[in-house]
Amino acid sequence: MSKYHIYGIGNALVDMEYEIKIQDLGILGVDKGVMTLVDEAQQASIMNHLKDRHHQRGSGGSAANSIIAFSQFGGKGFYSCKVADDELGHFYMRDLLDGGVDTNHHTEKDQGHTGRCVVLVTPDSDRTMCTFLGVSGNLSTQELVTEALCDSDWFYCEGYLVTSDSARHAAIEAKRIADAAGVKTAISLSDPNMVKFFKHGLLEMIGSGVELLFANEFEAMGMAGTEDMQQTVDYLKTISRRFAITRGAEGALVWNGNALIDIAPVKVDAVDTVGAGDMFAGAFLYGLSQDWDERQAGNLAAAASAKLVTHLGPRITAAATRSILAAF
Repeated sequence: MSKYHIYGIGNALVDMEYEIKIQDLGILGVDKGVMTLVDEAQQASIMNHLKDRHHQRGSGGSAANSIIAFSQFGGKGFYSCKVADDELGHFYMRDLLDGGVDTNHHTEKDQGHTGRCVVLVTPDSDRTMCTFLGVSGNLSTQELVTEALCDSDWFYCEGYLVTSDSARHAAIEAKRIADAAGVKTAISLSDPNMVKFFKHGLLEMIGSGVELLFANEFEAMGMAGTEDMQQTVDYLKTISRRFAITRGAEGALVWNGNALIDIAPVKVDAVDTVGAGDMFAGAFLYGLSQDWDERQAGNLAAAASAKLVTHLGPRITAAATRSILAAF
């Protein structure tokens, strides 16, 4: 029996979330609904524009959100990341450990700045992210903990790692180690911009294929180079043995290796869609870790992500997570 159900790697970003008007995006010159990488000066300018507005702070990063959700359901997770020796870095590591996730917190921390993500939530519940990676952009094979990876059932990584050469190589090396150890690999495409600008790098990370792929419909279609869903499904079958395509208010499509399963949506009034895909992945993987079939895992993921979008932020409490699980 493995020590961990899941081992993840990804960016370590402290989320700073603001509610704004759509007009603010025009003033800031930011593209709506996607993640945009910015430098420290650009992010400081954005934060200065928002300095008089309330915001909330929490440890984030796509894969981290998924691994923490997985842990809240009751799974055993490990997360490798890179933070600086600063206040935000220490806050981030404490938050992971408090969330029940083991991590490479004993590794040496660099001087510099821990990554930050300014999350801008508009009244239509859409989220726009402006990310300064800080030292997380230097995530590398040094942050991999091979013993923990090989003692896991799943290896999970986020598509956002594709933007950094060293992080992309770390993901590729981790998959190589996982494959050799018989550990199943899952990947999230993360964001339409990752597919639009870094498709070749994502294919490098996927390599000869993964066991499970997560994408929303825009990321999936972008990866397949088509707006036809059937063609998209056919393409994803060539790079992943199983996959889940989230479709917002329309639910999700899941390929279990033999059949396409339609996961019905859970109707809610959305407030903030930040982290919905991350929660879906964490919940779905938890279901698989408990030997559930893909339909049951998909239904849990749909219920959990629906609950998440009814409030601000990329997470819900552990108690709320357990209450969702209790219904299954």
